[in-house]
Amino acid sequence: MERKNLDQLLAQVIAQARSLSIPVSRRIDPHVAVNTRARTRFGCCRSRLGRHTIEVSSVLLNAEEHAVRQVLAHEILHTCPGCTNHGVKWQHWAALMSRQFGYDIRRTDSHQALGLEDTRPVRYVVVCRQCGSRTNRMKRSPLVVHPERYRCKCGGSLYIEFPGDTTP
Repeated sequence: MERKNLDQLLAQVIAQARSLSIPVSRRIDPHVAVNTRARTRFGCCRSRLGRHTIEVSSVLLNAEEHAVRQVLAHEILHTCPGCTNHGVKWQHWAALMSRQFGYDIRRTDSHQALGLEDTRPVRYVVVCRQCGSRTNRMKRSPLVVHPERYRCKCGGSLYIEFPGDTTP
């Protein structure tokens, strides 16, 4: 995807939100900024002096158009009054846009959900003993140090697997 297409997609997503009477700001920079360093976040809404700039990771330049629109939609919702976080208002608007336009706007997204290859380095893999769910981690976080303190979404206990290691 070319950078100029990002600006067109942003305008289209803003128009979609406004067609649903979602109160997105009228002071959104029409040019999408591209961050070449971001690897773990796909988008960001920066606000300064009442103006908003939408930024996306260069990783999205390899994504399908629908995935890019979804990230842009997520970010423009942060320009709505009371939506700087992922609170109730933001969730309401996200659900409305998702229903109307086929998005799956969530608080966070993954490479897999956006149809992207995850090329980030992996030092630890968190594995659920019950459902087998696997989550890659690069940093030595509290989850990696003490997996016994956490549970999987399914309720199962977790353990750490190092790449190349297959012992539970």
